[in-house]
Order: sequence, then C-alpha cells, then structure tokens
Amino acid sequence: MTRRQDRTPVVLDDVSKAIIEQLQQDGRRSYAAIGKVVGLSEAAVRQRVQRLVEGGVMQVVAVTDPLELGFARQAMVGVKVRGPLEPVADALSALDEVDYVVITAGSFDLLVEVVCESDDHLLDLLSHRVRSIEGVVATETFMYLSLRKQTYSWGVR
Repeated sequence: MTRRQDRTPVVLDDVSKAIIEQLQQDGRRSYAAIGKVVGLSEAAVRQRVQRLVEGGVMQVVAVTDPLELGFARQAMVGVKVRGPLEPVADALSALDEVDYVVITAGSFDLLVEVVCESDDHLLDLLSHRVRSIEGVVATETFMYLSLRKQTYSWGVR
C-alpha cells in the first residue's frame, strides 16, 4: 500500500472504522454480513469500502506465505542514501521483489523488504539492481530465519 500526498484525506466515522475492523478480522467477510454488524445495507457497505480503497485508507488482499509459493529467501535491507531519498525509494518500489519500502530516521535512510526465490536471486538483486540505483551508497541485509509474528489487525483509532 502506498501513501500519496495528493489524495484528499478520508474522514473516518465510527461506521467506516467498524467496517475496517470487520475486514481486518476476515477480509472475505461479505458486505451483507458486515452490513448486519454496522447497521447498513449491503450496497452502502460496498460503497463505503470502495471509497476507503480509492482513498488509500485500506486495501483488501490475500496475504500469502512466500515459502509456500517457492520463495525461499526473505530479507530486510537497510539502505543508506546520498542525496534525496524519494527518488531512491521510488526506484526500489518499482522492483518486483520489493514488497515494502519505508523512509526512516536512524542508521538507515530506507528499510526495504525483499522476497526472492533463492540466495542467488537475492545476491543478483542486491549486486546488480539495488546497488546500481543512483544515490544508494551502502546496504546491509538482514535475512529472515524464522517469521514469528505478522499481523495486520491493529484496529483503528
């Protein structure tokens, strides 16, 4: 999910928040079932979900286990940048293997999560594509050994 500065902010009322919470519990829950919980018709829930998705508030996706899909290597890559961060972040975001990019404060300018088929694939990605991006001055790779928790249900405020 990308955040854009040019979007009109979406105001979340209690009903929209309740819809989001329902979908965080089960992204396949029907609009009719959600409507019963939040007090809206199926059509009204569908319209609200559409506005939330178009407004960039949420996305409804299938979360997969990369290992089960043939991707043997996941890693977080810390990236140090010289110059503006945004063009480097955008270039990294365009890579198919990259599923998460965040601009940070601290030891690294960017944190980038990658999913690769093998160690050779990861090596090729880092050596030939990530490090060749203009502005990248250093990387440090943190290879995942065991995923202990991954959740997307932090609720709404």
